[in-house]
Amino acid sequence: MSWSRFGIGFLMLAALAGCDKPGAESPMLEIHGRTMGTFYGVKVVGDFPGGQQALQTQVDTLLKHYNDEISTYDPNSSLSKFNQQQTTAPFPVSQDMADIVISTVRVGQRTQGVLDVTVGPLVNLWGFGPDKRPVKIPTDAQIAAARQRVGIQHLHVDVSADHAELRKDIPNMYVDLSTVGEGFGADKVADFLESRGVHNYLVEIAGASRSRGVNAKGEPWKLAIQKPTDELDEVQAIVKPDGRAISTSGSYRNYYELDGQRYSHIIDPATGKPITHRLVSATVITPTALEADGLDTALMVMGPEKAMAFAQQQRLAVYLVIKTDKGFKAEYSETFKPYLVQ
Repeated sequence: MSWSRFGIGFLMLAALAGCDKPGAESPMLEIHGRTMGTFYGVKVVGDFPGGQQALQTQVDTLLKHYNDEISTYDPNSSLSKFNQQQTTAPFPVSQDMADIVISTVRVGQRTQGVLDVTVGPLVNLWGFGPDKRPVKIPTDAQIAAARQRVGIQHLHVDVSADHAELRKDIPNMYVDLSTVGEGFGADKVADFLESRGVHNYLVEIAGASRSRGVNAKGEPWKLAIQKPTDELDEVQAIVKPDGRAISTSGSYRNYYELDGQRYSHIIDPATGKPITHRLVSATVITPTALEADGLDTALMVMGPEKAMAFAQQQRLAVYLVIKTDKGFKAEYSETFKPYLVQ
């Protein structure tokens, strides 16, 4: 079996090119690049108007545009300017920005606040945002103060036919969309390819992907969920998403150690602290990468038992990897089972 991999930061999916099957392959264009602080890859089977260079240029331009909207590292991005505005006045945004906030607010409500994109003050406090990593662990008083600025119910989106606005009830609220940015970008690239008449493609941005149709061998796309280890080529499971989006979130890559303790980048809004349970990765399959990217983070916050109960209740296609005393074990919902390649 041959397969390719994009260098994916702490959230990882590997694109499998398909089984070694005799027969002629269709031509395929493949591009790579950096976006949103991580890597992306796109595979297009067949032709693209203007060829590979046009594909590279147009995808790079598209992703730069969206990064300029939602980056918290760029002080001139639309999101940074909204965060810098220390008032509750409406802030004009693009329809795309409104769409991503509406989607994440809905996931936040669906998970009863477990996914909360207003958790930015806590992300920054623990050193996983644009601010520097702390030299000592935040105090309970600092955490309590940051939590006063958090709450998905305090973020509002107003949309009409000709404009969109964000509002916040807390003037110094800080919104962080990095947890869903990769899924948002993957959806936008997929929509762009569709608009150019491309119907066989694979788009990956870090751990979020969208695919449609078949690969160069004429077979459905397959993706590998990486084992939660430092070995990049260790595969946990292979899935066939069948035209749906898939996203994986994990706690095993983006972390730091301080005073002998490991701290994950995934913050629980309920405690204001990094997660400490044994769920190390969560994979979700949904119609859009944006939705999957939000839900996989929410499941990581929940922990293994609550995450699986939520998946079963919501009939979500979910695959969890859990750390045990002897290594790792996988659990998945009934709705995920049809996507597994045995």
